Amino acid sequence: MIKGLGVSGGSAVGVVALVAQPEPLPDEPPSTDPTGDLARVEEALEAVAARLDQTAESLSGDAAEMIAAAAAIARDPGLLEAVEGFLPTLGPAHALHAAVEGYAEQFEELGGYFAERITDLLDVGARAEALLLGRPMPGVPELSEPSVVIAHDLAPADTAVMDPALVVGIVTEAGGRTSHTAILASQRGIPAIVQAKGALGLDDGLRVGIDGDSGELVVDPDDAYLAEKENKRRARDRISERSGPGRTSDGHPVMLLANIGNVADAELAGAADVEGVGLFRTEFLHLSADTAPSVEKQSEEYGRVLTPFGSRPVTVRTLDAGADKPLAFADLGPEPNPALGRRGLRLMREREDLLDDQLAALAIAAADTGALVKVMAPMVATVEEATWFTERVHAAGLPVAGVMIEVPAAALRARHVLEVTDFASLGTNDLAQYTMAADRMVGELSDLLDPWQPAVLDVVAAACEGGRATGKPVGVCGESAGDPLMALVLTGLGVTSLSMSVQRVPMVRWALSQHTAQECVHLAEAARAAESAEAALAAVHAAASTELTDLL
Repeated sequence: MIKGLGVSGGSAVGVVALVAQPEPLPDEPPSTDPTGDLARVEEALEAVAARLDQTAESLSGDAAEMIAAAAAIARDPGLLEAVEGFLPTLGPAHALHAAVEGYAEQFEELGGYFAERITDLLDVGARAEALLLGRPMPGVPELSEPSVVIAHDLAPADTAVMDPALVVGIVTEAGGRTSHTAILASQRGIPAIVQAKGALGLDDGLRVGIDGDSGELVVDPDDAYLAEKENKRRARDRISERSGPGRTSDGHPVMLLANIGNVADAELAGAADVEGVGLFRTEFLHLSADTAPSVEKQSEEYGRVLTPFGSRPVTVRTLDAGADKPLAFADLGPEPNPALGRRGLRLMREREDLLDDQLAALAIAAADTGALVKVMAPMVATVEEATWFTERVHAAGLPVAGVMIEVPAAALRARHVLEVTDFASLGTNDLAQYTMAADRMVGELSDLLDPWQPAVLDVVAAACEGGRATGKPVGVCGESAGDPLMALVLTGLGVTSLSMSVQRVPMVRWALSQHTAQECVHLAEAARAAESAEAALAAVHAAASTELTDLL
C-alpha cells in the first residue's frame, strides 16, 4: 500500500496508466538563423495556445479558467523575448527550454498566483518543444480500459479533459490540497490522491485500488477489498437520491449551497438540489481581459448567472484579484509577497472605479432578475474595511453586504466586524494558509494546511462566536465544507451554511441528517481538544455515527 493525501473522495479500481516524464532534449547546435528559429518557436507556442483555447471553449468553471490562463502563458511576449535572448548560443528547442526554466524560477520567487502557474508553464513549454522536435505530445496516454492515472504532477490541460468513464482515479507524487489536480478531480468526481511518494515506481497495467478519502493506494486488491468498495459505492448512490434542505436529525437548519465560477456552473447548480449559492467567483470576466469589462457586459453576464436560481439566494464575491492574480488593466506593480499584498478589497480601495462598476452591474442584474443577491468582499482584515465596503454596497442599491473571513484578524474581531455588516463567510483555504503561515502552493506543507489543524478550528470558532454575539450568519465556502465529517464539526462550531461543489452536497446532507445539533457540538469539542490534525480527525471519526464512517 502507498499512502498519500486524499484530495477528492470516493474509491475505484483500475489499471495503472503512467504519465511519462518528458524525454531529454536531443543535442542541438546553436541557431544559425535566430530570426527564423524565433519565428518557429512563436509558431509552436501559438499552436499550443490555440489548442488550449479550443479545449477551454469545451469546458466551464475553474477548468475553463485554468486552461485559458495556460493559453495566456503561451502567448506571453516576455517568454518569446527570453527565447530570443538564448538563440545566439542555443538551438530553438534548447532556447525555449531555457526560457521556460528561467520563467519558472521567477514564478517560484514571486509565489502566490505565479507559483500556482508553474505547472501550466512547464506543460506549455513541453508541448511547444514536442511540436518543434516532431515528437508526440506529452500528457496522459491513450486509455482503453478503466485506469488510475499516475504522474509526478498533472497540468490542468490534462486533468480537465479526462473522461471519468476511463480515468477512475488520479494519483500524483507532487501537488497539494489546493492544487489544480485536487480542484479539478473533485469537480469531476474522480477520486484523487496527491503527495503519494513512490507511486511512479509501479508498473503500467498493474491493478490497483484507490481511496480518495483515506489517501490509500492498494496494489493488486483482493476480493474482500473489492467487495467493500462496491458496497460503499452502492450506498453512496442511494444517498445521492435524497433531497431537501440541510438539517440535523433534530431539525437544526444548515443551508447547503453551491460554489460557482461562471454561467455554465450556475446552470448546473441551478438545476441541482441546493438552497442557493454560497460563493460566486466573479473573476471570470476580468482575469483574461485587456480592459475592464463594462457595466453593461457585467450586468448581462451576472443576470445569466442569477436566473437559474429563481428566489434562492446568491452570494457574490467581488473581484478577488490583485498582486497575486494580476489584471492587465489594474497593475499595481510587483510585490515581494503577493499573498500578503494588495489583493481583493485592498486592490478595490485603490481602484474604486472597478468596485463601483461591479456593484452597479450587480444591482442592475438583481433588479432585472428579481434575485436575492448578497455581496461580500474578499481579504477583509479590519472593521474599518468592513464598514467602507458595506456602505459602498448599500449605496449601490444592494441591501445585503458581507465579508470573507480569510484573515485571522477578521476572525478574532468577528463580533466587531459583524456589527457593521450583514454576514460573513469563511474561506478556509486562505484562513488555514494565514493561520499556519504555510503557502497554499507548497505541496510539502499540506499537513500544515490541513483544515483539521486544531489552531485553524480555533480561529473558525472565534469567527462563529462573533456570529452568535451579533445574531449574524457565518457560513463556510471553502472546500472543507464538502467534507462530511468536517461539515459536522463546522455545524457544531456554529456555522449556519456550507457551500461546496455540487457533487459533494448529497453526502453532506446525509451526514447532517445522522446527527443531532448537540452531537455536532460534541464532535467540534473533540476536534478542538486534539493536539494535531491527525488526532482531530481520528477523534471525530471515532465519535461520529458508524453509518457515516462506514462509508468513508
